[in-house]
Amino acid sequence: MTETAEKLKLELSQLSAQERAEIAHFLIQSLDRDVDSENIDNDVETAWDKELTKRLEDIHSGTAIGETSNQVFSELREKYS
Repeated sequence: MTETAEKLKLELSQLSAQERAEIAHFLIQSLDRDVDSENIDNDVETAWDKELTKRLEDIHSGTAIGETSNQVFSELREKYS
């Protein structure tokens, strides 16, 4: 890491948590722009749209396999109690 980066780290560590969070958010967004995340996000969104459409079709056609809410909550209580 460069000397400039090391100095920045030292100065940034003295900021409030809120200020550091804002800077972290800015830096993450700047990295996202560098990797052209918009195309990745669109691909992910398209894939989820297809998956959700398929699941909805399965529910409407009666081919979806599910569990009752009582069964799900019972399993969760058993697991986390």
